[in-house]
Amino acid sequence: MLKLAIAVTFLAMLISLAAGAGFMLKDASRSRRTLTSLTFRVILAVLLMALLLYGFTQGILT
Repeated sequence: MLKLAIAVTFLAMLISLAAGAGFMLKDASRSRRTLTSLTFRVILAVLLMALLLYGFTQGILT
């Protein structure tokens, strides 16, 4: 279950990265969608690190 959560979080980060790149190329300079995408990606990165830390400290991941 934990490995699935890690994989889903990583895939969501990749999707957010691609969306942010698309927003940066297509949107006008006043659009906030790129910033929102970056904020979401940072939150996902923190979540991914927390899941990995939990998995390693509990012995679920080796």
